[in-house]
Amino acid sequence: MKRGLIMEGGAMRGMFTCGVLDVFMENGVTFDGAAGISAGAVFGCNFKSHQIGRAIRYNKKYCTDPRFCGVRSLMKTGDLFGVDFCYHEIPDVLDPFDTETFKNDPMEFYVGATDIKKGEIVYHKCTDGGERDVEWMRASASLPLVSNPVKVDGYTLMDGGIVDPIPYRYMESIGYDRNVMILTQPKGFVKKKDKTRRLVRLKLFKYPAVAFAMAVRHIRYNIQLRDIAEREESGKAFVIRPPESLGIGRTVKDPEELERVYQVGRKEAERVLPEVISFLAGEE
Repeated sequence: MKRGLIMEGGAMRGMFTCGVLDVFMENGVTFDGAAGISAGAVFGCNFKSHQIGRAIRYNKKYCTDPRFCGVRSLMKTGDLFGVDFCYHEIPDVLDPFDTETFKNDPMEFYVGATDIKKGEIVYHKCTDGGERDVEWMRASASLPLVSNPVKVDGYTLMDGGIVDPIPYRYMESIGYDRNVMILTQPKGFVKKKDKTRRLVRLKLFKYPAVAFAMAVRHIRYNIQLRDIAEREESGKAFVIRPPESLGIGRTVKDPEELERVYQVGRKEAERVLPEVISFLAGEE
C-alpha cells in the first residue's frame, strides 16, 4: 500500500489546502508521496519541508505588497505575481523555505505543469527544493494571460491545471493506491466553459495545442470530478473539500479573507481527521 496526497490548485482557494495541511502536520499525518498542481504545488511544498503556518503567514504579510502581486508587475514583466519577490526574495530571505528538511524528508513530491507546445501535462519529481524545483513549481502556477511561460529542462511550461487540475491519475499510475485528495471546490461543483479561452488563444497563438486544451478544460475537469466521486464512494480515495464555495478571488489583497479561507480548511481537516487516520491505516 502506497499512501498518496493529491492537491488541487485554485490560486488563493489554496489557503483552504494550507489549513488542511497544517492540521495534518500538527497531528503527525504522513504520506509516502504527494502531487500538487499550481497552488497545490507552491503551497503544498511546505508539507514536505514541515513548515507549519508558513504559507498562510507569508501570504497574509505580503499580499498587499506591489512586489508580490499587482498590475504594475503584470505591465512591467508580464507576470502578475512578481517572480523575483515571490520565488526568490520571500523563500530565500524574508520567510526562508527549509530546503534542508525538504531534501531529507522521505516523502516523494511531484508537481505538474503543462507543456504548451504539445498541450500535455508533464510531471517533475522535486528532490531538494532548489532552483530547478522552484522553477517547476513556478511553471505549475503560471496562470494563462497573467504569466509568462516558464522554460525549464527543455520544456516551455504553464499552469498544470490547464490539462490535469487534479493529479490523481498520475499518482495511481506510479503505484499510489491509497490517496487522500484535497479539492478546493465544494461537492456538486460543475465547471463552466472558460470565458478567457479566446484571449488565451490570441496571446498564445504560437501554441495552438494549449489553446485547444483551454477550450476543453471544463470538460476534462468535470470528468475528473465524476471519477473522483466514484473513487470516494467505493472507498478507494478519501476526499477533503470545502463544505461550500469559498467565495475568494484568485488575487486577494485582504489578509482577513486569506485567514478566513485558511480557517475553513483547518476546521474541515479537524472534523475528518479520525477518518483520514483510519483510511491511511487501511481500515475499512
